[in-house]
Amino acid sequence: MVLSAVSESPAVVPADIPADSADATGYAVGCVRAAALAALREADPQLKAAAARAVYEAVLDGRMICDPALRLAEPPGLPGRPASPELVDPRQLKRRSMQSPQGRAVLLHALAHIEFNAINLALDAVWRFGDMPAGFYTDWLKVAAEEAYHFSLLSARLAEYGHAYGDFPAHDGLWDMCERTRVDVLARMALVPRTLEARGLDASPPIRARLQQAGDHASAAILDVILRDEIGHVLIGNRWFRYLCDSVGLDPHATYARLADQYHAPKLRGPFNFEARRDAGFDEAELAALVALAGLDAAPPAAPSA
Repeated sequence: MVLSAVSESPAVVPADIPADSADATGYAVGCVRAAALAALREADPQLKAAAARAVYEAVLDGRMICDPALRLAEPPGLPGRPASPELVDPRQLKRRSMQSPQGRAVLLHALAHIEFNAINLALDAVWRFGDMPAGFYTDWLKVAAEEAYHFSLLSARLAEYGHAYGDFPAHDGLWDMCERTRVDVLARMALVPRTLEARGLDASPPIRARLQQAGDHASAAILDVILRDEIGHVLIGNRWFRYLCDSVGLDPHATYARLADQYHAPKLRGPFNFEARRDAGFDEAELAALVALAGLDAAPPAAPSA
């Protein structure tokens, strides 16, 4: 198996063919991978979220099929996104106190932006990487649908603060790593779900605590939903990373270190949510390596006994 999105094929489906049609080669363009690409190209956030959930529901209902051998030509301008928010360097984004409604609105907007990008990341994995087992595509469509649900929850809560997605500037760090790993599914599994999304497992508890302290229990409850689901998303990333390593006889620990260095993955800093990371499929050697890389003195706390 080739761990790459680039492969030779005599039949490449143009990306502007409607997802419910077929081209002259006989390929079923109604494949969920074509539908995922169509959803990825959608610029309207609410329509994108609805499309992501609809494609996953169609798979569960058996109304759409998946063709892993389908080759789709990459269209320009991915991902589809609205004119706002303005994308700026992360260093330009100032932290605000959550004791004020405006500060909490800024935080909710930042979280909504993360979830919007997470929809795109999951959809991109579905259409881009061919020749994977069927479960790979179902898993990432599930992730896309759940990220869409998170985005909808945060958007609704943001509206209660009198704001909408796009009202505040944001950064493009998540999609940047997606671009860097666009031709290597192994690197994508290593560095997006297992690195960038796993950071959310660490960040969620302190953010939730600050929201609770500010009296925003409704927003804190949304964080509970997101953390629960994100554990499953990172677990999916771990599963497919290890599957890909096993398929070509690579050691997952050494391979992750190599890919993190090759693609300039961000250095992770504590504190870490070791319990959530264990639930998400990280083994004890990985947790110990995480502590060492972060320069922490203490070893990871032992896993609770059964």
